[in-house]
Amino acid sequence: MQAGAHAPAGPGLFGAFFALLLVLGLIVGLAWLLRRLPGSGFRPADSLKVVASLQLGAKERAVVVEVGGRQLLLGVTPAGISRLHELPEPLPPVEPPKLPDLKNLPNFAQLLAQRLRKDS
Repeated sequence: MQAGAHAPAGPGLFGAFFALLLVLGLIVGLAWLLRRLPGSGFRPADSLKVVASLQLGAKERAVVVEVGGRQLLLGVTPAGISRLHELPEPLPPVEPPKLPDLKNLPNFAQLLAQRLRKDS
């Protein structure tokens, strides 16, 4: 008698493909369900916005948040969050940093050659 002659056949390629589709469908379905549930945490709060943040230490930060038109300065530590101050007027909006024009940058090889000539 040969070894494995009475072993049942595996699910085959079709069964494995069907199981993969079933698992992917389950993942997509659960993600859709989590987005629909209130308080799921996937979408940002409309009335709460972080205006500015400053790292003060390894785990400590000062954060300005806007809630209902008011701006609050909060201290954030591993032990908790505390309100430090309510700002009387809102902070001015921060302009995004301007990126340099990459097309007009000097040639690195020319700058290096000039620098090496000056050092010699």
